[in-house]
Amino acid sequence: MDAITVGVLALQGDFAEHIAMLRGLGVAAVEVRLPAQLAGLDALIIPGGESTTITRLLDIYALREPVRRLGEEGLPIWGTCAGAIVLAKQASDLDRPNLALMDIDVRRNAFGRQVDSFEEDLEVAGFGAPPFHAVFIRAPIIAGVGPGVDVLARLGDGTIVAAREGTLLATSFHPELTGDARFHRLLVGIAEARRRERAAGRRAAPA
Repeated sequence: MDAITVGVLALQGDFAEHIAMLRGLGVAAVEVRLPAQLAGLDALIIPGGESTTITRLLDIYALREPVRRLGEEGLPIWGTCAGAIVLAKQASDLDRPNLALMDIDVRRNAFGRQVDSFEEDLEVAGFGAPPFHAVFIRAPIIAGVGPGVDVLARLGDGTIVAAREGTLLATSFHPELTGDARFHRLLVGIAEARRRERAAGRRAAPA
């Protein structure tokens, strides 16, 4: 099996940190700024930044519909912080439509301004020990999830901060700002599983 290739949307935000984390795992990582750069990807990360800016740039660079179509076809996509807002079917206070792919309701800047940023250790489903040390910067919260969405992590008060729906992944925090690559490994694992399933489907198809 060829190596997995993960694209990172590099229009705005902390895409360089994601690239570094992926390459530290030995994963091929490419910056995505144009529709042609989506070709051949096994997964895509929409990084943190400013969600309203990202949604505008998706239109400017003609990326909105290609990314939405790939997500609907099952491409693994992970949104971190602002990226989770861009992925959500319901998101507050955006000045234009987002991708509306993942059945979650996300509230922007739910914890306040930059000065209200914080860090917290999280128990993440499937990760085991130690807890995941999460960095929240002007973070959104996942206020609600649809019936097909698995909650992966909550704060102590029950607030949802990580979730998965099939091949879609959302985190309110910034795993790329820590030395813990478990969420990046999770995305790569989802991509590898999808590739195996597609290969098995091709083999099973009638001649």
